[in-house]
Amino acid sequence: MPQLLVLAAHPLETKYFPEDIDLVLTGVGMSAAAVRTTEAVLTRCPDPARRAELTVLNIGSAGALKHGLTGVLEPSRIINRDVDEELLRAAGIPVDNVIELGGDGPVLATGDSFVAGGPARDALAARADLVDMEGWAIAVACRHLGVPLRMVKHVSDAADEEAVAWAEKVELSALALGRWFRGSGITGA
Repeated sequence: MPQLLVLAAHPLETKYFPEDIDLVLTGVGMSAAAVRTTEAVLTRCPDPARRAELTVLNIGSAGALKHGLTGVLEPSRIINRDVDEELLRAAGIPVDNVIELGGDGPVLATGDSFVAGGPARDALAARADLVDMEGWAIAVACRHLGVPLRMVKHVSDAADEEAVAWAEKVELSALALGRWFRGSGITGA
């Protein structure tokens, strides 16, 4: 029987989701997201042979790195923005820094630092379209555990100096994500 597990970093992002869904809050950042995702999957599906019956839906807000990106988006690829691929490759260390989700959506870059403008944001915009702080960790955990993943993000800000007002902006993301979920036809709660 198919089962749905919804993961979000922060309770403000899930404010308009039904109360009867299986929802786990991962907390902010990659370490917390990896641990909570792994715990949640192993609790629900301790048998690896049955994990394909569980689908993880990661929802949340994201900052847009490209002008014109708005609304609810489904990333097609995720990168770990905290990894220095060139340096590791130069040292002879293999780099597994991309997870393909399929489709033709934007590229999501995940890292532990909050992106709020400046040179780091500008450099990141050359590699990705969106930025968050949990997606990569959730994707790695799901891939390792053999669990299907669907990721849906809402653009809450432009990852610029105004992003620090995230707590004020996330209400729009919560509304849009709740509306998306109700209209998606996704079941399994």
